[in-house]
Amino acid sequence: MVISTITDGIARQVEAVADGVSGVFEPVVRLGVTGLARSGKTVFITSLVANLLDRGRMPQLAAAAEGRIEAAFLQPQPDQLVPRFDYERHLAMMTGAAPQWPESTRAISELRVSLRVRPNGLLAGLQGARTVHLDIVDYPGEWLLDLGLMEKSFTQWSAEVLERIATRDEAAEFLGLMRAMDGGADLDEPKAQDLAAAFAEYLQAARAGGYSDCTPGRFLLPGDLAGSPVLTFAPLVPVENAGKSSLWRAFEKRFEAYKAQVVKPFFRDHFARIDRQVVLVEALGAIHAGPRALEDLRGGLADTLTAFRPGRTAWLTRLLGRRRVEKILFAATKADHLHHSQHPHLTSIMQALTREAADRAQFAGAETEALSLASLRATVEETVSHDGAALDCVRGRLLADGRQAAFYPGQLPEDPNVLLNAAKVGADGWLDQDYQIMRFAPAANTLRPGEGPPHIRIDRAAQFLLGDVL
Repeated sequence: MVISTITDGIARQVEAVADGVSGVFEPVVRLGVTGLARSGKTVFITSLVANLLDRGRMPQLAAAAEGRIEAAFLQPQPDQLVPRFDYERHLAMMTGAAPQWPESTRAISELRVSLRVRPNGLLAGLQGARTVHLDIVDYPGEWLLDLGLMEKSFTQWSAEVLERIATRDEAAEFLGLMRAMDGGADLDEPKAQDLAAAFAEYLQAARAGGYSDCTPGRFLLPGDLAGSPVLTFAPLVPVENAGKSSLWRAFEKRFEAYKAQVVKPFFRDHFARIDRQVVLVEALGAIHAGPRALEDLRGGLADTLTAFRPGRTAWLTRLLGRRRVEKILFAATKADHLHHSQHPHLTSIMQALTREAADRAQFAGAETEALSLASLRATVEETVSHDGAALDCVRGRLLADGRQAAFYPGQLPEDPNVLLNAAKVGADGWLDQDYQIMRFAPAANTLRPGEGPPHIRIDRAAQFLLGDVL
């Protein structure tokens, strides 16, 4: 194990030196994009890339506004063992004659965009254009949340999970099955598989219900690990002096194997090489789900930042060395579900949700920003009269049946603490509001030459993440 650790460290140092040498001539920025289910990772990446290739809708990206980006083009990705992000198919689905949303992220993928950029300022007349490579790494947010498992024992994890889900309706079936089992009894593999399957079903239901603490993440996205022992465990009531052949010991062993063989390799092989990071958040969905879901989201965002402050995590420090993520963008997605007059309120809520997380990241040397955006604008705005009052609404094509409908989601408070305080005390619902959310299908778009898909603040996101290297 010691030799393996030393070898891994030497390999990473050699890789870093190689990257640094090539980066002197053609800088490479690795941008990680993550977020929990339905936060819009695939749509964000597709829209970002399309709007970098055709920059007519990117006025807040300084290099584009100044005309210094001479060309942008796709190139083969450098990682030969990572699937390519299927940009062309996703874009066709989003902007075709009958547009639809692409499938959600289910595994890691990568795409390289290269930009030919002229320098500005004093260097403009002394240097020619240079190429900047942007390697976008797409990975499920559930994998990032798994970091919180690394320094927990099976006993600690079980106790925390069982306490957290004790009152959730989604967990009732799993809890009933778990309580009927004796963790100290000898392992019965079919029963163990049934219990693990029930726990996985709970995680799926919890995610659909707006909860964010759905770990282990690979239970939701098992891929080729489906049915393997490393995904066949579940939290149990602690058992004292459990025997070697007991259900408890088997699940404990599998929990440790999950950390060592699933979680750690992801951070070693992929996360450790990221320079900039986007964390997408469907804050509106959590608000709609209620105070407890919003508080769960806040805690999940805070836990996520453990990955960006390796000084507090010994094993992660060994993997990352001195390398740190330089910039982190927290983005509340689906801002087009609100009238623009409410966008500042959504941004304030996003800033409040990530305050603890952002403070931790800044302490570790990362620059952070929070904003609200829509990767692909699916609505238009209109004002309607209702009971003598004017309501600022959005209109779009409903995902369920394709009908056009105007929608008013409720008025978000100017002070985000109105929501966060109710969430922190575990309120069952919002006192004076019933926040709604509607699922809209992509709008039909006719893109003119030189324009990418319509969006809200993708250009601001790009300026924060890439402006300094362009």
